[in-house]
Amino acid sequence: MNECAPCGGIMSDKEKFIGALDIGTTTLRCMIFDRSLQIRGYSCEQVQLLYPKVGYIEIDPDQFWASVVRVIKNAIENAKISVEQLESLGITTQRCTFITWHRDTGKYFHRFIVWNDVRAKELVKKWNDNILLKSFQGVSKFLYMITRNKRFLAGSVMKFMNSQVTVRLAWMIRNNDDLRKAIQNKSALFGTIDTWLLHKFQQGLNECNKKPIDHITDVTNASATGLYDPFQLNWAEWSFSLYGLTADMMPKVVDNTHDFGVIDKSIFGSEIKIGCSIADQSASMWGSCCFGKGDVKVTLGTGSFMNLNTGKDCHASIYGLYPLVAWRVFNRDSNTTEVAYCVEGQSNDTGSIIRWGIDFGLFDDPSASSDMAYSVDDSEEIFFIPAFSGLGAPMNDAKAATGVIGIRPTTTKSHIVRALLESIAYRVTQLYICTLEETDFKFSIIRVDGGVSRNDFVCQLLANLTGLEVERGDNSELSVLGTAFLAGLNAGIFQNRDELVRKRVVERVFHPQHEHSERIKGKFLRWQDAVERFRDWYDES
Repeated sequence: MNECAPCGGIMSDKEKFIGALDIGTTTLRCMIFDRSLQIRGYSCEQVQLLYPKVGYIEIDPDQFWASVVRVIKNAIENAKISVEQLESLGITTQRCTFITWHRDTGKYFHRFIVWNDVRAKELVKKWNDNILLKSFQGVSKFLYMITRNKRFLAGSVMKFMNSQVTVRLAWMIRNNDDLRKAIQNKSALFGTIDTWLLHKFQQGLNECNKKPIDHITDVTNASATGLYDPFQLNWAEWSFSLYGLTADMMPKVVDNTHDFGVIDKSIFGSEIKIGCSIADQSASMWGSCCFGKGDVKVTLGTGSFMNLNTGKDCHASIYGLYPLVAWRVFNRDSNTTEVAYCVEGQSNDTGSIIRWGIDFGLFDDPSASSDMAYSVDDSEEIFFIPAFSGLGAPMNDAKAATGVIGIRPTTTKSHIVRALLESIAYRVTQLYICTLEETDFKFSIIRVDGGVSRNDFVCQLLANLTGLEVERGDNSELSVLGTAFLAGLNAGIFQNRDELVRKRVVERVFHPQHEHSERIKGKFLRWQDAVERFRDWYDES
């Protein structure tokens, strides 16, 4: 969603609105919704990513904070409302991007380390090859055979990954003397983006503010870090000594509908109620209305994220899918706290592949790529391997290389673009196949969102490969919509989830073209053969 609905002047002071702040990997946006969930104000900025060294990806906290404040102010101005009319502001954030800061001074020990930063890759390899991990896996497998407890099954296939906080944080502790000393002195605090923002919002512009400030994180952000046990719903303190952590530096884990307090009035001139905090993929599940067990959505953003609602069961995967807390909220209808789980598979390179295509000169605009792909009947045995950040489940190969294979003298840009887009759908299909092999769910629809979901070629190919309908809503930024709804639900503005279901608009449904299925599935198998040629490419010794 690039534009907001036109506004016709200052709204009545009696009319109230809901805000949703969305912190993505590359974009930072704020939308203002009315009670009908119509967009009344919008503002967006690029997240300024820094690349100080090869493999390092960082965000400057001061620059980031200025952008957050500016984008909220601009959205309020764009909606032509007063700050007092903003009844609630929900927050959704990218996961596993973290920072540490001093408990008393607020001074940070380093910049934000972004989730797709790979500076710790050598440590990842070392730990995955360590005899202690293999022993842990063996003991967990034995305990699972005896108890059939899924928690032990998860432990039996445990592997360290760059995308989790764990190893990157351990690397930072080993390489930052000030942070290490602060941990020893119990004066260091750790947090993902949500934790840091909640701290800054409560503190306000006066950094000498001495009022008590909660050090908290929501359960969906916590469960993605690799430091949290979703089966037990608490920090895995048994692992802290491995990473060099202490319990006192960790935030308290709270529900997504926790009372997060208010944004200090020094920032915007008036207090604003913080309506909720939720991780981006969980927020997208809300925006996609994936409320039922077996519902599945795919976010095609910077990366591809497939999330399957597993209901009250925390799923243990053997293929590298990740068990997460989808949400933990207070249900007003039943007057109880509800915990829902999901299992997630991800491919780190999706929107980043489109961005590379533009930078490389294959096309000038993302919207042109679909037409280019359709301009040729076939990619002519050309295959693109999307592995800028390695290959996730089911290969789980951090040393894989990106490449193109099968180029001939007759190859055109359109053939390469088609192969590039095919690779995005192929990776999602691999994740879908994992869910089929690990669960007994029956699927009929995949709901898609994110910028790349606007690409008709990718959506149609995904429908053809999976044999499922691919449903695309009219708003591609469903994490923002889901956040606004959860914030409004928590504030009592909305009554129940049925309201969101009624308000959700489906823009297009892509139906499987069964007449092409045999040829397409044959190409998919050939692509998987090509992937094998690019695996284990980089030497990390």
